[in-house]
Amino acid sequence: MSYPSIPQYSFYLFTILAIFSLLLKTCTSVPSKLVNVSMAETDPLLPAVATWYEDPAGAGSDGGACGYGNDVRNPPFSAMVSAGNSNLFKGGKGCGACYQVICKENLACSEVPITVTITDECPGTCGDGAPFHFDLSGTAFGALAKPGQADLFRGAGIINIGYKRVSCNYPQTTVTFKIDAGSNPSYFSCVIEFENGDGDLDLVELRPSGSDQWLPMKQSWGANWKIDLVPPQVIAPFSIRLTPLDSKKTLIAENVIPVDWAPGKSYRSLVNF
Repeated sequence: MSYPSIPQYSFYLFTILAIFSLLLKTCTSVPSKLVNVSMAETDPLLPAVATWYEDPAGAGSDGGACGYGNDVRNPPFSAMVSAGNSNLFKGGKGCGACYQVICKENLACSEVPITVTITDECPGTCGDGAPFHFDLSGTAFGALAKPGQADLFRGAGIINIGYKRVSCNYPQTTVTFKIDAGSNPSYFSCVIEFENGDGDLDLVELRPSGSDQWLPMKQSWGANWKIDLVPPQVIAPFSIRLTPLDSKKTLIAENVIPVDWAPGKSYRSLVNF
């Protein structure tokens, strides 16, 4: 009886291993597109309720409790905004946070998610019932409906929705500082808007010209922050450092407030998160 030589054994063993490896790869591999879809579908959505207020095709109130003023109507907010109850507004610390919301239970729902920014506080009945209540602008509420059914959909009153926190994304937009009309050489106050990422702020600090010390500003109301100035020690140009509520990442807008700053003016930085 003849037996296979050692080289023949090696060839047989290599062939078997190659076939086994091919079978294993075929059975265990999943197309990346399928993995991505599965992950997207399983992202958690939390229950909330939604209503709408003011103009049916408007931006809610003009600025509301966050102090953004007419900017809520224009890009990058573009009226896709919402007032929030206390769990969303957070005493003003929730101003600027972004949320994805979707409705599926109403026949007029498009079931397509939209993203809104918290720009106002929802008072009164928003404190009752569901722990999270979005009082959407008429524009945002209508965007939840199927094409051509926005007006009918707005008649639904209060609806159940799903929501989740998402990163704010304002392409080609940098953080802007709007100086309060009451500011003066001894008092500086500004509204801060268009922050990417977290969108909200927990800490704002000011550094005067010629200093390496960061002075903490106080939240005045909504997205408005203030500080008392003591000239000549605290003089412009001012740099401002921002720290969001959750991520605690920091961003510095160097010399964003110029020497000749004036109340009522807006100053756009060169940076964003």
